[in-house]
Amino acid sequence: MSPTAVLHSEWIKVRSLRGSFGSLLAVLIATLAVTVLAFATVGQAEADNGGDLLFGAFYALNFGQIAVLAFGATAVSSEYLNNALRVSLAAVPNRNLFYAAKMVVVGASALVVAMVTSFATFLVGQAFMGSYALDLGDPGALRACVGGGVYLALMALLAAGLTAVLRSAVAVLSILVPFLLIVSFVVGDIAGSAADYLPDRAGQQILYQHTEGSLGPWAGLAVTALWSAAALLAGWWAVRRRDA
Repeated sequence: MSPTAVLHSEWIKVRSLRGSFGSLLAVLIATLAVTVLAFATVGQAEADNGGDLLFGAFYALNFGQIAVLAFGATAVSSEYLNNALRVSLAAVPNRNLFYAAKMVVVGASALVVAMVTSFATFLVGQAFMGSYALDLGDPGALRACVGGGVYLALMALLAAGLTAVLRSAVAVLSILVPFLLIVSFVVGDIAGSAADYLPDRAGQQILYQHTEGSLGPWAGLAVTALWSAAALLAGWWAVRRRDA
């Protein structure tokens, strides 16, 4: 099969599987729902307490992040159910091509939805902020919107690569979700500046108007990209070396 045909087949898989496609849609739906709920009720009150207003504008991405992890994990784990991987490799014997096409589709799908989500979250949330509202022309705002989309796509690839290693969406989500929601904060309090290099903390520097920690916005996103690249390389090794 040609690379274009393989890409098309992988897109059909993502679109037809309820778990993966539902998780992809949930990135946008869940993030916007939390944005409306949070900003309509306590948005201006939170702004009164100080803090980085730009970072606060993307509060709901924490919920979209969980959905995008689920998308990356389920899009890959479906290959390990009912011997689906054997069928896929029978159709595409070149494992390098198969793996690359899958990750390109996962990354591209996540990036498109994540970009829409990031911009929509910012614009919808600011509609409730009154005198505290930011717009895309404010310092760092456009960078944060673009970076927020890239960050979510990188997290999807991180989950996808780990799933290729562990062959289980449940196992990957059981590791990543508690790590990002709990362990990252605990480690941050203990490890100090070393925690700035964790994938979530590093990548979220792109969302700040005034960055905190030892990394700048783009350097932080680059650190997250390295985490994702390491996971993808580990997944590539697993797909090449293990039996289907």
